[in-house]
Amino acid sequence: MYLWIKALHVIAVISWMAGMLYLPRLFVYHCAAEPGSTQAKTFEVMEHRLLTYIMGPAMGVSLILGFVLMLQGQLLSAGWLHAKLVLVVAMIGMHAFLGRWAADFRMNRNTRSQKFYRIINEVPTILMIVIVILVVVKPF
Repeated sequence: MYLWIKALHVIAVISWMAGMLYLPRLFVYHCAAEPGSTQAKTFEVMEHRLLTYIMGPAMGVSLILGFVLMLQGQLLSAGWLHAKLVLVVAMIGMHAFLGRWAADFRMNRNTRSQKFYRIINEVPTILMIVIVILVVVKPF
């Protein structure tokens, strides 16, 4: 059963990360759209659906199954796990910021540039890379 939970956890994490990597890219394109235009409204729908129907549920499943794996695998004393959990909290924070910025676009309150979102797009990537290294290599 542990391996099935692990497989589902990995699938959920991949789905969550796909959204975390794609949503800032949508914001880059959304910045170029005229507020209130058909194109801007299309981006709003895409952003909302990505957050609501993919990223949110995938994050929830990732966290629940990750907690189950942590308990079943008796990993609570592992140093690498503590570091990973700190980075997962940072990823959850990033998810919350993305949700807030999507709401800013919906309400025509975005004040950030394309460059800002291009840079922000790298944050989930860096977090993901370090998390994967911690999980696979277990350096401490």
